Amino acid sequence: MAEVFAEHRSLLFTIAYEITGSASDAEDVVQESFLRCRELDPESLRNPRAYLAQTVTRQALNALRSAQRRREDYVGPWLPEPLLTAPDIAQNVILSESLSFAMLVVLETLSPEERAVFVLREVFDFSYPEIAEATERSLAAVRQISSRARAHVRARQPRFDVDAKRKHDVAERSLMALQGGDVQSLMDVLAPGAVLLSDGGGRVSAARKPVLGADNIVRFLLGIAQNPLPDMRIERAVVNDMPAVIVLSGDRVDLVVLVESRDERVSAVYLVRNPDKLGAVSRRDRG
Repeated sequence: MAEVFAEHRSLLFTIAYEITGSASDAEDVVQESFLRCRELDPESLRNPRAYLAQTVTRQALNALRSAQRRREDYVGPWLPEPLLTAPDIAQNVILSESLSFAMLVVLETLSPEERAVFVLREVFDFSYPEIAEATERSLAAVRQISSRARAHVRARQPRFDVDAKRKHDVAERSLMALQGGDVQSLMDVLAPGAVLLSDGGGRVSAARKPVLGADNIVRFLLGIAQNPLPDMRIERAVVNDMPAVIVLSGDRVDLVVLVESRDERVSAVYLVRNPDKLGAVSRRDRG
């Protein structure tokens, strides 16, 4: 079974990550699922891929329900855990879109069951019977949940016919302006109604409420820039298939900055500072 599990490990991790919004939880889910399945004979399974996805989905749902209880007392906005992604992931449009930080933020507004059904159906195209078995719900219930979740996501994250490269270009311009302290260029690229969300989890300094509007966002970012970290370095990376800035203090990752663009303007800025959420980025190979 180990070989079959290894063959599907990337799929299983992605399912767990998109359901939980946490790379560390996803790793735990995959490991737990492997321990549960390792003694099975793959020849005894009608569809090993579906069976493994079912096992991971159930474990991910357990992890998400537990995490949601903890998030009720979370200090400030809760953002997903950033994940380094390969630059060529954009070739897979569906997976690229589903891993984007903006999409994961939208998925946070779904119930655990809605999120699992949406991920399995819309991202990985599992059949309704397979999803019903994975979520332990009836076929009729799964169809209703799928329809409700899809409408919810589309209302909050509509798909525009915007070339992915153009979106990345907007993000690049905004990050270059931010990195260079170019206030006017930053104002030009920010949408008037843009929002900034900053996640420190109560452990480090961060805005505890959304920062609304281009003017307020620029002032907030300039305030950060005017208080540089000791031995501060800035690196560029691709995080959740979005151009990103990683800010380090020495060898320690302190902050990840991502931007979301719509209609060729930046609509949202995401700052992740909670040290508990920087593990996946901190483990990157910086050569």
